Amino acid sequence: MLTVINTGEERTFLHNISWQLYESLLAEIGDDGKARLSYYSGNLEFMTPLPVHENYNRQIDRLIIVIAEELDLNHNVFGSMTIKRPDLAAGKEPDSCYYFANEPAVRGKTKLDFTQDPPPDLAIEIDITSSSLNQLALYATLGVGEVWRYDGAELVFYQLHSAKYVAVDRSLTFPMLAPARVLDFLADCQSEGVNQAVKSLRKWVQAQL
Repeated sequence: MLTVINTGEERTFLHNISWQLYESLLAEIGDDGKARLSYYSGNLEFMTPLPVHENYNRQIDRLIIVIAEELDLNHNVFGSMTIKRPDLAAGKEPDSCYYFANEPAVRGKTKLDFTQDPPPDLAIEIDITSSSLNQLALYATLGVGEVWRYDGAELVFYQLHSAKYVAVDRSLTFPMLAPARVLDFLADCQSEGVNQAVKSLRKWVQAQL
């Protein structure tokens, strides 16, 4: 067992964990949001988000919702729900996840079966303390089309191509959006407050239309 504590999150990593034990832990922990579990080929990581982690997560979530509203995009927000595929020995609780292109396929559903239902179109991964798991490989196994990874300084957009992620300079979901604009929004939230940052963001999106 390896435990790492940082200002962003606390992580505990375990080897040789069965799928059955992973399922039991999911049921035991429930949806209290205190820990997020990642499981990949017998390896399990518990991640407990600390305040700065959640602050970045919520601000990026706010940006995504504002842009979707301004573009009039149907979307569905599933937060840190568990995305799991027992047939692939893979399970993940992202920081936030969203449906856009596949929104009609999950509209009105309260339970999803990822052996039948599509994975989210977009997931957010705040990774201030480097994970012991290959999180991108895990997301790729689960088939998430786009991942934004933020380490507290750098933001990278990844798109899934041929079962692997490629870093790109524009979002698949929002083609006008580059990582630098997201970083500007995060900086504005710190310097001007969230309300003013959102107002500026809305004006920017409207100017792109």
